[in-house]
Amino acid sequence: MTHYKLTYFDFDGGRAEPVRIAFHAAGIEFEDNRISFAEFGKMRKTTRFNSVPVLEIDGAAVTQSNAMCRYIGKMAGLYPENELQALYCDEAMDALEDLMHYIVATFGLQGDELKRAREKLADGWLSVYLRGLDELLTRGGGDYFADNQMTVADLKVFMQTKSLLAGTLDHVPTDIAERLAPGLVAHKKRIESDPRVVAYYASRP
Repeated sequence: MTHYKLTYFDFDGGRAEPVRIAFHAAGIEFEDNRISFAEFGKMRKTTRFNSVPVLEIDGAAVTQSNAMCRYIGKMAGLYPENELQALYCDEAMDALEDLMHYIVATFGLQGDELKRAREKLADGWLSVYLRGLDELLTRGGGDYFADNQMTVADLKVFMQTKSLLAGTLDHVPTDIAERLAPGLVAHKKRIESDPRVVAYYASRP
């Protein structure tokens, strides 16, 4: 039997969370290797692109979270078979990844420098991407981003919306999604109530 080992930070969220949920939805056992930020600092240079998540398949390491989402998503029935719908799914995931680069650029800043950077982010790229994602959701029919059903794109956007609403990013208004992209807030509630998502979190220690 194939052995899967997924290495990522020890919290429920981020780039690896959609992959974890997809594994669970597919009924595929995997080693959920959760590491601390200190542990990542020690191992960082041993990873292919100095980053996580890393998925090992029978010992062979694979990187890039969107690639993992597609690979496991197909096994879980969470990735469209139709080529156009797959394109829509990929567009939403890639947009989220672009946004994450702007968000991550503010990590490590402190004090007034962090405040200025986050305020600039909220007024700039974060607003642009929230509105854009809301448009993609509308194109998909309003409930899901593609295929008229939950896909890995929905899981990925769900995690980001959840993070914003929870106030994870200091100096970013917690109501920014509600103001700029109310469809994403309704979408977040829809995805978190999906039986597969509920089952995954119920399985967590």
